[in-house]
Amino acid sequence: MRALIVKDNKLILDQIADPKPGPEDVLIEVKAFGLNHADILQRKGQYPPPPGVSTILGLEVAGIVEQVGSHESEFKKGDRVMCLLPGGGYAEKVAVHQARCMPIPHHLSFEQAAAIPEVFLAAYQSLFTIGELQPLQWVLIHAAGSGVGTAAIQLARAADAKTIATSRTKDKLEKCLELGANAVINTSDGKFAKKVHEVTDGHGADLILDFIGAAYFAENMEALAIGGAMISIATLSGGTIEKFDLRLLMKKWATLSGTTLRNRPIEFIEKLIKEFTHFAFPRFEQGILKPIIHSTLSWNQGEQGHEKLTQSQAFGKIVLIVD
Repeated sequence: MRALIVKDNKLILDQIADPKPGPEDVLIEVKAFGLNHADILQRKGQYPPPPGVSTILGLEVAGIVEQVGSHESEFKKGDRVMCLLPGGGYAEKVAVHQARCMPIPHHLSFEQAAAIPEVFLAAYQSLFTIGELQPLQWVLIHAAGSGVGTAAIQLARAADAKTIATSRTKDKLEKCLELGANAVINTSDGKFAKKVHEVTDGHGADLILDFIGAAYFAENMEALAIGGAMISIATLSGGTIEKFDLRLLMKKWATLSGTTLRNRPIEFIEKLIKEFTHFAFPRFEQGILKPIIHSTLSWNQGEQGHEKLTQSQAFGKIVLIVD
């Protein structure tokens, strides 16, 4: 099969061996796959795949079931599915544990479906599984124009929570408002805590989804409400905090958490997907939730897609089509 691989620091199409599905796997003919910042980090050698996982990039795909393993499965040959992967998605075929797969809502294309698994599941687990977000609570969503950010705005709104979206780009902030954010803050100066308290009438953010890391940490702590929680999802500005007074956490009864999806055990992924599909699929069908796609490209344009990600040009997802 063909796969998009990193060679001499470039993405090129090459021929590699077909994957071999295990008893609990399904073999997927990939039609489209989403790009993620994690792919950029892996390409740089900063986010290696878990042991035993393909070194090919790619954490989410949409396609057609070509083969089902020997164990009993809810899927059958010919089913349209979208899948959360630990790796291997930049390819014509991928073998994946069936618990990582979801049926594609009937009205969605393969391109739309490929923009769902990684970002919507990451947003869902952060908001609800870890963050325990409740109706009418305020959630501060940094890098809100990202794939996870656009998913989080929609999911929080669907749960009757209130959202504050941040970005350094005016155009992205306007689009966040169109997507349903209750308020937006331009963080180009790095200062946002005072504005969060103004928006929330002094209450602060009950939950913060942070992708930025060290550069925003002090402001995040100031922006937190009493009893609030912050979840670290990425560290785009670095992960080392030089100085921090732990007494601030105690004073605010605050909770700090960190999460990734890639190395979670399959039992966690299976439970997460069941909870997510129960909550989200009826809302996808009703049009309340939708994948936000910045652009779709041929997988021959992988370098162009990575460049857009690196330069933070996209609002929502960039999806590559296997053609």
